[in-house]
Amino acid sequence: MKASLNRKYLGFAALGLLVLLGAGGAWFYGYPPASRATVAPVSDALKIQPTFAGRAACAGCHAEQDQLWQGSHHDLAMQDVSESTVLGDFQNAEFSKDGVVSRFFRQNGRFLVNTDGPDGKLADFEIKYTFGVAPLQQYLIELPGGKLQALSIAWDSRTKEQGGQRWFHLYANEKIDHSDELHWTRRSQNWNFMCAECHSTHVQKNYDASNRTYHSTWSEIDVSCEACHGPGSGHVAWAKHESGFENVDAKTKGLLVLLNERRGAAWVIDPQTGNGQRNTPRGGDTEIEVCARCHSRRAQLLGDYRHGRLMDTHLPSLLRQSLYHADGQIDAEVYEYGSFLQSKMYQAGVTCSDCHEPHSLKLRVADNGTCLQCHAADKYDDAKHHFHVRDSAGSQCVDCHMPTNTYMGVDVRHDHGFRIPRPDLSEKLGSPNACNACHADKTAQWAADTVKRWYGHQPKGYQNYAEALHAARVGDADATARLLVLVQDKSQPAIARATAISELAVSLTPEQLAVLIQALQDADPLLRSAALEAMQQLPPEQRWPLAHDRLRDPVPSVRALAGAALAGLAPANISAADQADYASASSDYLNSLDLNADDPAAQVNRGNFYAARNEVALAERAYREALRLDPDFVMAYMNLADLFRQARRDSEGLSVLEQGLARLPDAADLHHSLGLLQVRRKNTAEALKSLERAVKLAPKQPRFSYVYAMALINVGRTRDARDVVRSALTATLNDPALNALNSQFTTEE
Repeated sequence: MKASLNRKYLGFAALGLLVLLGAGGAWFYGYPPASRATVAPVSDALKIQPTFAGRAACAGCHAEQDQLWQGSHHDLAMQDVSESTVLGDFQNAEFSKDGVVSRFFRQNGRFLVNTDGPDGKLADFEIKYTFGVAPLQQYLIELPGGKLQALSIAWDSRTKEQGGQRWFHLYANEKIDHSDELHWTRRSQNWNFMCAECHSTHVQKNYDASNRTYHSTWSEIDVSCEACHGPGSGHVAWAKHESGFENVDAKTKGLLVLLNERRGAAWVIDPQTGNGQRNTPRGGDTEIEVCARCHSRRAQLLGDYRHGRLMDTHLPSLLRQSLYHADGQIDAEVYEYGSFLQSKMYQAGVTCSDCHEPHSLKLRVADNGTCLQCHAADKYDDAKHHFHVRDSAGSQCVDCHMPTNTYMGVDVRHDHGFRIPRPDLSEKLGSPNACNACHADKTAQWAADTVKRWYGHQPKGYQNYAEALHAARVGDADATARLLVLVQDKSQPAIARATAISELAVSLTPEQLAVLIQALQDADPLLRSAALEAMQQLPPEQRWPLAHDRLRDPVPSVRALAGAALAGLAPANISAADQADYASASSDYLNSLDLNADDPAAQVNRGNFYAARNEVALAERAYREALRLDPDFVMAYMNLADLFRQARRDSEGLSVLEQGLARLPDAADLHHSLGLLQVRRKNTAEALKSLERAVKLAPKQPRFSYVYAMALINVGRTRDARDVVRSALTATLNDPALNALNSQFTTEE
């Protein structure tokens, strides 16, 4: 089902991290670092490029699997509009929100809605496709340019007893009009860009950047067999003994990818611990990564997707503050993969299909039975373990170990981190816990005391990085030390260690640099990718000798990231081999930007790439294209203005920032950038106004307060500067720059 975006996450769904490049105010929009190592596909034996054969070709031999699939959420992920597929009430039903009365009706066999369009005026729009099925169904409307847009008024398909059978708005608590970034006609609700890949099979976005139109296609409208198993023509030809396939390896049977991690595997419960152990180690992550293509918060970096090799093309997000709580629990709509990588289940060798039947998508066994496949019932399905009455709330394994969040108003999803509840961390760090999710009338301290009384100690569990990530988020004085310990703790999940790398302080100490160098060479591409991100904190002259080896990284996404990180930095005297690797990685990165040319963040990345190479005209073109795609994209204004600064064209930069502020008067970043420009132009009075405005709009941004304080000092207003610094320190207590400045004030006093 289409991801509903919170406003504070908008713009980061596909391209998720910001790295400060320099004092000029430019920012780099990068891709989230990549995920786990993958197992190579098994297509090498095929001499003929396989194509998509369609579900009917599969069902002939795999009737049982096809029967299980029919009616599943994959089967119903997207459908043509018909009497049987549309669940919503189109009998002149009305829905009112924010002064707009939308009407759902039928006309000449068509399903239509009268609602506010791109210009804010009421108009009739035909429903083109249904999108999803339970617990809600959305509807896709076609707009000019091949755009399919997901209407934000959705149908609650739950029963009336559950509160369903009604129209509701996905942003019920926000006022949304046609100018809002979350309006159904805007980019954040665009199917081609946001949703298509995961609701149909073999989707080709086919964005034409020359006229900003889409010509998107698919092989099948829903998530069918080949969405997971890959194009099946080779397998069909093998099964039919067609010419050219006689010598295909019997192990591969002409398939591109083998989802066979569970073949011959069994879980044997240790009578001493009550926990299951796999009789043979999991041989790879192919199955998990096939699922992760859609069941993860990730960016698609490259277009040549290969089934079972997620990292070649996709980059899952790390445990960002905007996405996860400090202990790794889900916060924003992140799906399952990032949580599962944190789990002890993943570490032990569990795969998705150990718990879920992969065709029907249902649990292997109902209720606690799924968990009891690997965990002894007499130890865990007992009140001595869970301390709740059997069959009551709290007695189900998922109640405590898979707490839920609700997305899109009605869609309840389980956290797949399988963590032990930690109410003690809630008391200390403010993270949620499963105990208080039920006992909302009690305090976290009550829950922590209760758990300690039950078990005789405070359970710790497998995941032990909450305090380190929390320290980084709030700027604790010992944050760097904690992060360094986490990075080097190989007993902790790689996704947490990679997150620690990305959180390291801007000023790299020798100890941090040593850890960064190790991470650049780590066997896990998650850490290598995160290290490439962190490396951008280094002066340009240090980056090439440390990171040029990553231009030959075995993982394509890491190579592309290296090409971006080293843009414009290749020394003149490098070897021919290095030159070729640099050109290839740079080309891969530009290809990734071509794939995402409909995303303003990708255009900003393109501008940054060319700016680093001093190709000013190309950089300017990319930044301006970002603003054409989204006139409210703050970073495009900032980076374009900074490009003009570097080109000694500040008068044009001033115009750009003024244009941005005319649209976005409360954008603190733009006020700050304008203040810096005015300082350069020696317009001190206006500079101080702009810098002050930035601080008022973003009081928790220490950089803004520091720059404003320094500007005040430069005009002799030291006392005012002191007040700014001390006010800022109430929000960012341990910021090094602010504390250093405050120490000077204290000494002078």
